Amino acid sequence: MSATPALKFCGLTRRADAELACEAGAAYLGVILAPGGRRTVSAATAAEAVRGLRAEAVGVFVDQSVAEVASLAERAGVSVLQLHGEESPDTIATLRARGAWRIWKAVRPRTAEEFLSALERYAGVVDALLLDGSSAAAPGGTGARFPWELNAPLRGGVPAGVALVAAGGMRVENVAEAVRLLRPDVVDVSSGVESAPGEKSAGLIQDFAAAVRRSASNDFI
Repeated sequence: MSATPALKFCGLTRRADAELACEAGAAYLGVILAPGGRRTVSAATAAEAVRGLRAEAVGVFVDQSVAEVASLAERAGVSVLQLHGEESPDTIATLRARGAWRIWKAVRPRTAEEFLSALERYAGVVDALLLDGSSAAAPGGTGARFPWELNAPLRGGVPAGVALVAAGGMRVENVAEAVRLLRPDVVDVSSGVESAPGEKSAGLIQDFAAAVRRSASNDFI
């Protein structure tokens, strides 16, 4: 039997949805602190949504200044910074010096070569690589998936100490395939469990969590 990936529910805008995610076994709760997104919330709203829950809070940022990221992260009470833009290793090092956060870097590998390039650039400076789909619509939360089959053979090249987070297009119907191919440490879902942008469905949250648990059984691997 394979290890069950941890669950991350992202794009949370409401306390009730965060509580539902925790009841379903979430290890991470994602809040969008980058401006301009359909699921963007203020630091105060993010803090209210995740405060006191047993899952770790993840703040999502896109090419914001180090000062802005640090300020928002502190006010929202997040313990993980998920960087979804073009942030450089130098920027990541500066952010790490500003607080005790762990740092995840989102990348959008459309080819095996792009995955290898991302590994070379970031593996020594981040705590996790998050593989997401590429879309012109937005940096994340679009439901676009990356080519799992092309990137799966490179999974073994991710060094120890760097977690692999699989995101982009995750749904109840396909998460087992993603787990089988990629063997991620974390699976990340946002639009795949929504009834509307920023509004999670209790039934889809529960069904997604159950599908992830089943995906680690011998029936799926």
